Amino acid sequence: MKKMLLLSALGALTLASCSQDEPVMTGSETTSDYAIGFRPAMGPALSPLSRSTEITNANLSEINVTAFMGNSLYFPGLDFLKGTDGFFVSTPEYHWPGDDTELTFYAYAPTNPGGKVTIDTDTKNMTGFSPAANVADQVDFITANASGNRSQNEASGVELTFAHRLSQIEIRGKADNEVYTFKVSGVRIGQPVSEGSFDFTASDWTLGSDKAIYEETYDTPVTLTADDATLMGSEGNAILLPQQLTAWNPKTDTTNSAKGAYLSVRLQIETTETGVTVYPFPSESGCQWAAIPISTNWEQGKKYIYNLDFSHGAGYVDPNDPDPGIEVLGGPIKFTVDVEDWVDNPVDLPMDVTEQSDDTSSK
Repeated sequence: MKKMLLLSALGALTLASCSQDEPVMTGSETTSDYAIGFRPAMGPALSPLSRSTEITNANLSEINVTAFMGNSLYFPGLDFLKGTDGFFVSTPEYHWPGDDTELTFYAYAPTNPGGKVTIDTDTKNMTGFSPAANVADQVDFITANASGNRSQNEASGVELTFAHRLSQIEIRGKADNEVYTFKVSGVRIGQPVSEGSFDFTASDWTLGSDKAIYEETYDTPVTLTADDATLMGSEGNAILLPQQLTAWNPKTDTTNSAKGAYLSVRLQIETTETGVTVYPFPSESGCQWAAIPISTNWEQGKKYIYNLDFSHGAGYVDPNDPDPGIEVLGGPIKFTVDVEDWVDNPVDLPMDVTEQSDDTSSK
């Protein structure tokens, strides 16, 4: 009977806040003797990723794998495609060494992650990686390292546990406010580092110095209510480089020359009762953005959900708009009240009817 040497790619592909491992599939032996293949615990493959999305068990259909025998390259990076039987196989096929020599594997997806990947005997990294400029085009990046040999893994397969290497960002908003109505028609993620290199051995990033603004807008505004709602439109969440953010200082650096990090929403504010537009300011035209500084430490494999609460304020004018750094809504409107003392004002009113006139109050 022909035997296929399996490497199962266990999909640890949901984010840290809600991860769960699906059971590893089992089945009959297949294809040629000792051919190295990958059988992940995945669902049916979906169409190629076409919008901002995380890689999950359901949509992983292709992985790239490099194998080493000791310090020697056993096979270079090969694309393993998911077949109808659930196995990931390459063309041409590679087989397990018959003498039980251990092989080491480096795997990643997507197979074209956006940077230059070099995995050989001297170097195992990806350089020049940048998330796509459009949030809709950003995709996840996952990697796995493992080793195995014929005697231990011929039947059970080598388990590849993939992990997310980027950070996912979602912006949500709410407003429990009876006085103002808040309408949002876009989001910005301002000035995170946008370029880095990844070390496949250490599973870590080295960041560059370039920064970027990631923005998406939409035509139908989201009217905020007391219940938080996503503000990401139809493009999906942002998937960006993990990093420690340094916050924008709207008080001392209104135009953000230091390129500090912030979140911003494309905002319109109206008085609920009368419908008067409060923001954009009456002195400005068009749409304006309202921003808030952030200094989060984004870690790889985690999803960050920012819940922006407009119930008691609306942040600062975006550093890219006119009048940057000004508070969108100042403090509550307050009055100081001083009641003056009564001033006597005598009015003489004679009771002599012959002297009454039509304007006696002036006397």
